[in-house]
Amino acid sequence: MASDRSAAGMRLTDEQRLDWLRLIRSEHVGPRTFRMLINRYGGARTALDALPELARRGGAAGPGRICTLEDAERELAASRRRGIELIALGEPDYPARLRMIDDAPPLLAVRGQLTSLAAPMIALVGSRNASAAGVKFAERLARELGESGFTIVSGLARGIDAAAHRASAPTGTVAVLAGGHDHVYPAEHIPLL
Repeated sequence: MASDRSAAGMRLTDEQRLDWLRLIRSEHVGPRTFRMLINRYGGARTALDALPELARRGGAAGPGRICTLEDAERELAASRRRGIELIALGEPDYPARLRMIDDAPPLLAVRGQLTSLAAPMIALVGSRNASAAGVKFAERLARELGESGFTIVSGLARGIDAAAHRASAPTGTVAVLAGGHDHVYPAEHIPLL
């Protein structure tokens, strides 16, 4: 199997994307471990095959839960039904600055306009219990930054975050969802999302 280390511009095959999803959804595999395994074994499939032996050598009683192909296929199908695309680290649509950090998520679940991920980004976050003046200032700042070519990134929380998204929606905004696409919080921000 070819390596799934994707350089910018390369895309994973559907089979590789499922392997990546299985690996990152397996027990005891976070972003840093994922990257180490991919670098060591050259691909997610080979890394998945190595997990039981690695656990045994590490003294574990068992390999831990390894995400099944069926579970990964169900998650990918559910994502696609919702218009969510899983973008892999190194693929062209993956945000360049996020790719630079050591614990960058191997897969991003993204829906909406992917062009927002290519623009320079700036985070604008603040109090959930913001004053009216704070909300007004956040909206002005987000609008002006958006008009200057920045994509605003925030958490979709009440207060400053929501104000930033409302003001920058016409120019580009990215909502980082702590609970994922299935658990948008607060629920009243679903229309904003």
